[in-house]
Amino acid sequence: MRKITLESFLDQRKPLSHILYLLITLVVITFVALKNRDTMPFPNILSFGLLGLIQLEIFIFVARLIFKELNPNITGRAFTRIVLSRFFLFVIICFFAALVIILVFEYTATLIRGGDMSLVLDNFIDYEFSTWIKSTIGGLSFGAIIFIVIQWQDALKREQKLREENLVFQNETLKSQVNPHFLFNSLNTVSSLIHTHPDKAEQFINNLSSVYRYILENGQKDKVPIQSELDLLNRYFELHRVRDEEKIVLSIDYSDADDYRILPVSLQILLENAIKHNSATRENPLNVSIFFEGDYIVVKNNLQKKASQLKSTGIGLKNLAERIRLISGKELIVEQDGRFFIVKIPLLK
Repeated sequence: MRKITLESFLDQRKPLSHILYLLITLVVITFVALKNRDTMPFPNILSFGLLGLIQLEIFIFVARLIFKELNPNITGRAFTRIVLSRFFLFVIICFFAALVIILVFEYTATLIRGGDMSLVLDNFIDYEFSTWIKSTIGGLSFGAIIFIVIQWQDALKREQKLREENLVFQNETLKSQVNPHFLFNSLNTVSSLIHTHPDKAEQFINNLSSVYRYILENGQKDKVPIQSELDLLNRYFELHRVRDEEKIVLSIDYSDADDYRILPVSLQILLENAIKHNSATRENPLNVSIFFEGDYIVVKNNLQKKASQLKSTGIGLKNLAERIRLISGKELIVEQDGRFFIVKIPLLK
């Protein structure tokens, strides 16, 4: 038998949910009937059950509209503020909806019985309002707590998924930097420089260690200042520039660099991706430009695809896009035409 979860119970698109609502209503009216069997006529019990079922359906419908998924890129204080404001909005809307329902119900019942319609409102205020408002507020509060718990669970799930993605990302990023091909090229470069240009060899080692240190210190963070990312990118580019000389050209527009944050190591991944999948010669260099465009930072390179492509390490655009989606709720934009490959990363506040 399929397990019934709280989320499936609240999903009104499924017929089973409405059957469960009906069963709950039957249980409630059975309890009410047993408790008030000497004072409450059977038709009143049925009316109470029908009214309760209608209110339950409407309350859940309103709650699903109000308690929609939150943007994951918010602080804990903002999350609490938004949930509480939605709670009060839920209570207010459902309170007035319930008031309209009970009044329509009372007028309809009086009309069917042939009673005096002019007395319906006065009788409701004098004899039924106090009991009705207590039961309505209690039901609304209980229902709202359920939805708040669901939102906290969703936030915890997103946080856990993001933590797992960050661990995978950090591991794969380190693997990409310590793979035999990268280490061989780096050590070979140091070996060739250490006797002829010891100062350049020292700078190369410093840049290499800085790249590793940055990844270890920042790989698990959600966001970092964009200036620190650009500094990492320059160090990483220097490692390639020493080896490839003028085959790769990097240009960076630093305007607005102090105003935003970004996912750690994201720019380095895109630069690595461009170098890995494109050929570069002195006659036809690989040109990589980085600049700001609205709420995005853009990494753009000319297309010079290699004849034989290297196997992907698995930390490419798909992983980066998933991390961006989890942290910011936005999408990574990838564009490609016959001349350029463009990736736009959402900027974070």
